[in-house]
Amino acid sequence: MQTLRQLLAGKSRPLVTVSPDDPVVHALQVMSDANVGAVLVLDGEQLVGILSERDYARKVILFGKASKDTPVREIMSDKVLYVSLDRTVDECMAIMTEKHFRHLPVLDDDGKVVGVVSIGDVVKETICAQQFIIQQMEKYITG
Repeated sequence: MQTLRQLLAGKSRPLVTVSPDDPVVHALQVMSDANVGAVLVLDGEQLVGILSERDYARKVILFGKASKDTPVREIMSDKVLYVSLDRTVDECMAIMTEKHFRHLPVLDDDGKVVGVVSIGDVVKETICAQQFIIQQMEKYITG
């Protein structure tokens, strides 16, 4: 099974990040511009949180807060579960399914953020792996 190191090597998308002091409206614009559902919140190079569309809906809209006046730090999820580069796609699928997460930050051995895997990335890779196995079985059977 493919590791996250291999998966991320095939992705060309840059990290999408904001600062904890940025207004929420800025984070929403960054997410929109990048066409993603979550952004990592970095204080310098340190991962301090993640902000998702779900956080926005549950912590800004429902409480009547103003997006332009609310800093990201007030609504971000600050207890961030992350994974290392040596984890497999299957392991990430299990974590994401169990915890109901759609995004997992990936950190290297030095604790530096090197990427994010989404549930879409994981599902796509799982389907590709299954298709490969099916093709190999078909070759064996008809071979």
